[in-house]
Amino acid sequence: MFLSVFEIFKVGVGPSSSHTMGPMVAGARFLEALRASPFHPKGLKATLHGSLAFTGKGHATDRATVLGLAGFLPETYDHARAEAALAAIAETGTVTPPGLPELRFRPETDLVFDFDHPLTGHANGMVLMATDAQDDVILSEIYYSIGGGFVLTEAEISGAEGVAARPSGCPYPFQNAAEMLEMAAASGKSVAEMKRANELHFRTAAEIDAGIARLWQVMNACIDRGLATDGILPGGLKVRRRARAIHEALLAEHGLNLTAPHTINDWMSVYAMAVNEENAAGGQVVTAPTNGAAGVLPAVIRYWLDQVPGAAPSRIGDFLLTAAAIGGIVKTNASISGAECGCQAEVGSAAAMAAAGLAAVLGGTPEQVENAAEIALEHHLGMTCDPVKGLVQVPCIERNGLGAIKAVSAASLALRGDGKHLVPLDAAIETMRQTGRDMHERYKETSLGGLAVNVPNC
Repeated sequence: MFLSVFEIFKVGVGPSSSHTMGPMVAGARFLEALRASPFHPKGLKATLHGSLAFTGKGHATDRATVLGLAGFLPETYDHARAEAALAAIAETGTVTPPGLPELRFRPETDLVFDFDHPLTGHANGMVLMATDAQDDVILSEIYYSIGGGFVLTEAEISGAEGVAARPSGCPYPFQNAAEMLEMAAASGKSVAEMKRANELHFRTAAEIDAGIARLWQVMNACIDRGLATDGILPGGLKVRRRARAIHEALLAEHGLNLTAPHTINDWMSVYAMAVNEENAAGGQVVTAPTNGAAGVLPAVIRYWLDQVPGAAPSRIGDFLLTAAAIGGIVKTNASISGAECGCQAEVGSAAAMAAAGLAAVLGGTPEQVENAAEIALEHHLGMTCDPVKGLVQVPCIERNGLGAIKAVSAASLALRGDGKHLVPLDAAIETMRQTGRDMHERYKETSLGGLAVNVPNC
């Protein structure tokens, strides 16, 4: 197994890694297939299925699909250029992707939300089609957005050719937490050191360091933008941004020496809320491991840097490498997709990753790191994904703050022990997978149950 730190953490655009970034990536993959095909298409069509249909409007899936078919990618997304492209497409009814001729594509008729025919491979399914001059389909592909911006075709998902399939050769190819601990004990290396050694099989040390620095730069900038911005979030719920006001109040209280001990929780929460308010507004974020859970891990890093004596920015790499190792294990053996396993797979996984990273930089052993991840995940088990109006706002924004608090508490508890504990991380991950399998679809990012139907959304 090899999932790179740069696959677990990807620079992208809000509000959703599975519903926004994934469809955009799918569009880019389909364009590649068209460029390589012998056909001469005249038009494009798309249908969205399952969770992509039910919450597609709230997650801007339609917008992302159009932009993907126009040649946009999450990592290079430019908001002004995207707005201009969408306006031109609406006016002309055509897209002109790089390397292809002008193609007929009228979003109002050629992009269909299909609520009645879910696809079999995953809850987040879509079909992209190329048509000829008579509007007959000449090339078609099914794509599944499986969480965190990962996209698989029908053949890939049915043929077990998923994101875990990589060339062999990594020196520490652990596929689960038990193997990770065995390899750590045998090698004497930390989780971060093993993860870095695996990364070095595919890229240079300079590339790893530069990539990690870029990830933290984007995460930290996202926090700062969220702390500096107020107003109403888009989407119709009229949710007010709160991070700026809370942050200003915290700064004022600190200056007046009015800070109570429990206020530290508010600092963790405000960092996470700042990120998820930016995500809800369609800003630039880093999947950690998803957009819906993007605030947990950066909030814990920022808390560590700002509030914990002895914290050093030079250790951020160890934090992210450790967290990526845990995220890779979760994704390989269960899921990070809210549409597949509920929010336990998103905020729960993020909290486990953040707890592991924090335990590592605070001097934890591999056993304590694994324990921290297990505590954080165990206490998110069963959490549903029921966003009001399909928007990544309620309960998602505050939930990231509580996820950060749980992550810090989990790391602290783990460091109070010697790493020996009753429930292995692998057991918690398998429980999460089974719980997600048994969870009714109305609680898995369809907005058909829970808060989504019990809170007025207009």
